[in-house]
Amino acid sequence: MKKITDSVIYIGVDDKELDLFEGQYIIPNGVSYNSYLILDEKVAVMDTVDKRKTGEWLEKLDNALDGRTPDYAVISHLEPDHASSLDKLVSKYPDITLVMSAKAKSMLPQFFDGGISADIITVSEGGELNLGAHTLAFYMAPMVHWPEVMVTYDKKDKILFTADGFGKFGALDTDEDWACEARRYYFNIVGKYGAQVQALLKKASAIDIKIICPLHGPILTENLGYYIEKYDIWSSYGSEDDGVFIAYASMHGNTAEAAKKLKEILEQEGAKKVAITDLARDDMAEAVEDAFRYDKLVLAAPTYDAGLPPFMHDFIYHLKHKNYQNKRIAFIENGSWAPVSGKLMAAECAEMKNVTLCENKVTLKSTLKSVNTDEMKALAKELLGV
Repeated sequence: MKKITDSVIYIGVDDKELDLFEGQYIIPNGVSYNSYLILDEKVAVMDTVDKRKTGEWLEKLDNALDGRTPDYAVISHLEPDHASSLDKLVSKYPDITLVMSAKAKSMLPQFFDGGISADIITVSEGGELNLGAHTLAFYMAPMVHWPEVMVTYDKKDKILFTADGFGKFGALDTDEDWACEARRYYFNIVGKYGAQVQALLKKASAIDIKIICPLHGPILTENLGYYIEKYDIWSSYGSEDDGVFIAYASMHGNTAEAAKKLKEILEQEGAKKVAITDLARDDMAEAVEDAFRYDKLVLAAPTYDAGLPPFMHDFIYHLKHKNYQNKRIAFIENGSWAPVSGKLMAAECAEMKNVTLCENKVTLKSTLKSVNTDEMKALAKELLGV
């Protein structure tokens, strides 16, 4: 049993057996499903966990209650990794009252056949629930990243329960840098909804927060300005680092060779950071993360069946779907008889918001030639603005 404060207890669980989060994101170090308990005159459970871990979670809850019975269950987010144990909670404690947004109440029957047989209190923006010494204030956070989401502020201990906000991949016993997996989590899970996250940050700026309790990842208790600054950059589609990200797809290794050569030239021309990925072999979610992280992007691909290779097409789709914007983009194309990949990639990227497409382009005819070195130097200078 982990105490966050004298009366707030962590009762979440780790899941190290799950291989793909949301059926698509690789999580080599697992993930945590966070749940909390507030012990006061009235007792409140703050969210449940994925049904994969219901038994373990209920045991932790029972131990933390130490003979007491919960009065409320506050549901900030209905996604199954947080709410699919709700029916088991109500079965065990039939007198419990559920607290959620009106939108959550309307969506609840979608997840439980026949609904949930419990009293439900719906709360709206600024609504409050008194537990005794603790008063919970509720703030709506629609589309961060579902429409029913709300966050909860404990006025006594100055804790903000942030739903999926400030979450990260990785079980809690994983020793790793917060930013890397939090960034990958943010851009792939929440990233499309930057405007909505900005609206939530504005609300959060008006309250005194000492602790952030997310639904995934560690509880944040120190240097909160660091985490909030990261979220402000990410959700405003700013660039976290001055650098270049090169993403390539290659059929026979020739486009890969060109991408690596460009990396060398960019470093020679003074690029502060250059990262590179093979879209066919590396984690797509990592590639999306890095594309948002750096302020410049290079896309390199051969022409494939008069179009783009599937991995490059998929990568660009991911970027557009997550509202990729405010970047400078350059292209390397390859083709043995009719290279059109550069034109096709540029057309896709031109649909993005506030992007600058470089005029210089590198065109390979099957393999890397000496003439391409001059093209790359010109492209590098334009990309870096030197």
